[in-house]
Amino acid sequence: MLGAATLPAHAQGVATCTGRFPNPITDICWSCLLPITIGGATVADLGGQLDTPNPTSPLCSCGVNPAIGLSIGFWEPVRHVDVVRKPFCLTSLGGIDLDPGIPAPEAARFTRPEADGDAGAFYQVHWYANPVLYWLEVVADFPCLEPGTFDLVYLSEVDPLWADDELSLILHPDALLFANPVAIAACAADCVAASTGFGLRDLFWCAGCQGGVYPLNGHVPYHVGGVRTATLMAQRMAAKMHRELLAWGWHGSDGLCGPYYLPVMDKTAYKIQLTYPIPATEKLDGRCCHPFGRTTIDWGAGKEYPVQGEDFSFLLFRKRNCCVGY
Repeated sequence: MLGAATLPAHAQGVATCTGRFPNPITDICWSCLLPITIGGATVADLGGQLDTPNPTSPLCSCGVNPAIGLSIGFWEPVRHVDVVRKPFCLTSLGGIDLDPGIPAPEAARFTRPEADGDAGAFYQVHWYANPVLYWLEVVADFPCLEPGTFDLVYLSEVDPLWADDELSLILHPDALLFANPVAIAACAADCVAASTGFGLRDLFWCAGCQGGVYPLNGHVPYHVGGVRTATLMAQRMAAKMHRELLAWGWHGSDGLCGPYYLPVMDKTAYKIQLTYPIPATEKLDGRCCHPFGRTTIDWGAGKEYPVQGEDFSFLLFRKRNCCVGY
């Protein structure tokens, strides 16, 4: 097991704190909202955006005295994720350094002498509520938008499970079932699926081309590049929020009338877009946001640079199915 104690001592105090608040005009790829559906029919799309199955019937009803409504489907930008080197560095808030005096391990990249020299990494992650459509008031009186403002929700620095592989097993003892060559080899199929569409929902322990979702902490045994590792950290944090019941399901027929518990994250319910250090707003095949697990070779190229470009922020688009009643 690789714990916090294995981080090199010389890594402490060397990281800078950088960031920028996401500009809703220039830093967000708004086509990620699409497609918009009514029942199983697509009513708005641009560039062939990826989508998951929707309830087939355009009509729905909710409540004790149900009113008939329309079954709407779209992708709602609602969460933001920081992946940072320096503890308590709030990249999405402009690079604010909180520095509350609480000890927390700093990010590091290192090799394990007991292994074959493969590079590993450790990062801190922050989870924000960012219902950008609501606080921008893009659509008035639309009941399917999550209300609220930009708000810091979760800091990995104060979570004792984030820096300890053994403690993190409290959240995911099922990881022991997948620590075998067969389960690990299956992630290759998940990588292929995620690079052409969405990852395979049944392979919930796989993070596609980024490796494995487990352990749900900040240690990554194979560090190839900052964008790749940061993308994996964002998926792990989303999975961790679901396992702790801090994130719920909002999609499919079960989500038409409100959220439901989803302790094992459905990775097909999210699309991700890099907003810092270089916003990924250029479209590849008509798309600039990507499902969890997709290779970062194409869209992540050139997005990392020394010092000012080694911290990362992502906007998460969550699939939303909603019954709009009348």
